[in-house]
Amino acid sequence: MRDAYIVQSVRTPGCKQKKGLFNQTRPEELISFIMKEAVERTVNLKPEDIDDVMLGCAFPEAEQGLNLGRIAAKMAGFPDEVSGATVNRFCASGLEAIALASVRVSAGWSDICVGAGCESMTFVPMGGNVPRPHPEYSKTYPEMYVSMGITAENVASRYKVSREDQDIFAAASQAKATAARDNGKFTEIIPTPAYKYVVQPDGTYKKETFIVEHDDGIRLSTPEGLAKLGAVFKVNGSVTAGNSSQTTDGAAASIIASKEKCKELGLTPIARLVGYTTVGCKADEMGVGPKYAIPKVLKQVGMTIDDIDIYEINEAFASQALHCIRELGIEKYMDKINIHGGAIALGHPLGCTGAKLTATCIANLREVGGKYGVVSMCIGGGMGAAAVFEKL
Repeated sequence: MRDAYIVQSVRTPGCKQKKGLFNQTRPEELISFIMKEAVERTVNLKPEDIDDVMLGCAFPEAEQGLNLGRIAAKMAGFPDEVSGATVNRFCASGLEAIALASVRVSAGWSDICVGAGCESMTFVPMGGNVPRPHPEYSKTYPEMYVSMGITAENVASRYKVSREDQDIFAAASQAKATAARDNGKFTEIIPTPAYKYVVQPDGTYKKETFIVEHDDGIRLSTPEGLAKLGAVFKVNGSVTAGNSSQTTDGAAASIIASKEKCKELGLTPIARLVGYTTVGCKADEMGVGPKYAIPKVLKQVGMTIDDIDIYEINEAFASQALHCIRELGIEKYMDKINIHGGAIALGHPLGCTGAKLTATCIANLREVGGKYGVVSMCIGGGMGAAAVFEKL
């Protein structure tokens, strides 16, 4: 197996579904822009050097359909010879895409491959436009189709995660994200063009462009303020809009190259994927996935929780993130976990999230002078995924 190195990792801002700044910007425009920027910002790399694109997308239909991986490559200006595929592992799709891109390079199937993620939850909502659960199986095993919010309620009640603790955790996420935004810590973000359609005097619409520089869902909160919000998934429940991840639009891309190609073209490695794993769990408590996936990947690479400098654990819900942190025994390392906030403040653009968190993890390792980072998330249907990255 060959050495595979990440030579670039960037993301767009994340913007709120329907109410955010990307609500009239199609997913193809987001992902093609960030892929083009990833190449252009990599010294000595040209589009024709890319062999293949692995693109994560949780609901690859409608505007995100027809093999978005190939369409995005063409819209980015890559030549015909650059192929593309769309990868779906729900919330881990972007991380899966980066893992597959790394494997392709390590196996010698590609010399340079893009691992990316994209989701516009404005254009394609959670569950897709026309969900069709199997009629008999949905009666036998309805947990496979249950709302993610109900799974978060299940985690909260089964594992005794209090509403107060969830709101404290959520407020902390917002506070960290606010401070990071205000102090220019999101160095992995590329200011991204967005579009809006403005009605003209003659009744036609003009497509206008503006630039989005920051995640637009950050909202400084207090536990006391969040405590006033009502539960949204269960009567007398504890999971609210304030302690859940935001549904979001966004895209991210990493470029992975072989050691040989780095030497040939003069590319500078910035990180590498050390290990990656997935694991299944009960579908009706899918949020517990990281507590199984993180130990599994650490065992795979011969490391322990004490070896990790940065944890990016997706905050699908405060209940599940808190439970996993406690079960993993890493509460003592809260200063290493989601140091600039998580999905409660920054959003969870489904198929983009793994690619987005990879860019964030690498940037944060650089900031703190760390060497090893973990990216992990729970996955709809009852799974967890985790990866270990090494900063070079």
